[in-house]
Amino acid sequence: MVVKRTEVTNELIYETLKAIQATLARQSDDLREIKERLGILEMQYASLSRRVDKIEERLDRVERRMDLVGG
Repeated sequence: MVVKRTEVTNELIYETLKAIQATLARQSDDLREIKERLGILEMQYASLSRRVDKIEERLDRVERRMDLVGG
């Protein structure tokens, strides 16, 4: 059996590096999108946390006015 060896040329190296560069560019775009989505989720979480805090404050006031809390 004869094994054909591929000659490593500058052209082959260049094409391989171009493919690697394209892959890195796609991954960079994906990472940018993930960061944007994470930022949006963080803002939504902060907004919900503020709303829950306000609801808790209102509930505390209602409980105090109705003498439902001990102490």
